[in-house]
Amino acid sequence: MKFTLTTFKLFLVPFMVGLVAFPIVVNAQPITVAAIAANKENAPLNDLFNTNNVLEITLKGKINELLNDRDGKTVTHELSIAYSTPDGKEVIVPVQAQTRGHFRKLKDNCTYPPIYLKFKGGEAQQVSIFKEQVKMKLVMPCVGDQYVVREWLVYKLYNLVAPESFKARLVKLSLDNNNGKKAFASFYGILLEEEKQMAQRNGMVIVKRKIKPEQTMPEAFLKLAVFEYLVANTDWSVQYLQNIKLIATDSLAVPTAVPYDFDHAGIINAPYAKPAEELLLSGIRERKYRGFCITNMKDFDESIAFFNQIKNEVYGIYTNCILLDEKYKNATIKYLDDFYTTINNADAVKKEFGYPCKKNGTGNVIIKGLKHTQ
Repeated sequence: MKFTLTTFKLFLVPFMVGLVAFPIVVNAQPITVAAIAANKENAPLNDLFNTNNVLEITLKGKINELLNDRDGKTVTHELSIAYSTPDGKEVIVPVQAQTRGHFRKLKDNCTYPPIYLKFKGGEAQQVSIFKEQVKMKLVMPCVGDQYVVREWLVYKLYNLVAPESFKARLVKLSLDNNNGKKAFASFYGILLEEEKQMAQRNGMVIVKRKIKPEQTMPEAFLKLAVFEYLVANTDWSVQYLQNIKLIATDSLAVPTAVPYDFDHAGIINAPYAKPAEELLLSGIRERKYRGFCITNMKDFDESIAFFNQIKNEVYGIYTNCILLDEKYKNATIKYLDDFYTTINNADAVKKEFGYPCKKNGTGNVIIKGLKHTQ
């Protein structure tokens, strides 16, 4: 049965109060030399996410044991995380660290594994920038930290799209093997807002039940699906909670889908990223709309108008970032141009966003193994 968004809205009226299309601009200050240099002077001590300043941190402990813990069930490693205050005082906070993930965890795929940090509480944490954290993800470089910077910018992009999004903080990370010597060159990483914290910030709770994308908030889902098309990310699924979290006002309410983990997006163009064979794509840069079948193209009007409304902010994410090399920046501007050309052409919209309705297409294909991935 083909789905019509207009029809479905009739069942959602009680839940839709206050769900209005307007741009939410989070962390919109330019990512400039001055902004980065201000890290040591003006960064709020207790504000971890509401800034674009790069946070310099050091992870101390038996780092080699942590980085080599990639097979089977991982164990907990006692470490500490350190940074300097604007007046030069070093703050050291005890943490427990574990490797995590699937693809990026494997040595054959990535130089560094992604990390889970669990904070132990105590006085040191309470006077630190991490005072509100219980646990959080640390995204590490897979093949080069330039791709980490690019993924961070995709998080910033989605912050423009919805408040129901993960905040991310770019960090310059050093690794210290507990001997005072930094045996590793420093590199960029990402500290990611914890899912419960993200939900609470939006007055919601995490929902853990399997549903179809048609059963999520419709306007929010369409913005999400168009956004994933914008960045050329096909590595996500609502049905199998693949790189998606669900949040709602309560466990029985209609949920909102929130995306994360964008390293396989074409806009990042990581060398290890490949589209699923089942999608029959020529490469990771080829866009493919992965929403469900909607026959009335007017249902996309609100989302298209929204992305046109935030167009300057979208481009500004890249034009204002000094951490990008000019070749990538110019290629990305052209990539964004292609997206905006598409969404402002009625025939192109019908071809691209109506694709899931094609019986012989790959719009609704089940990707092999996806149902087993969390």
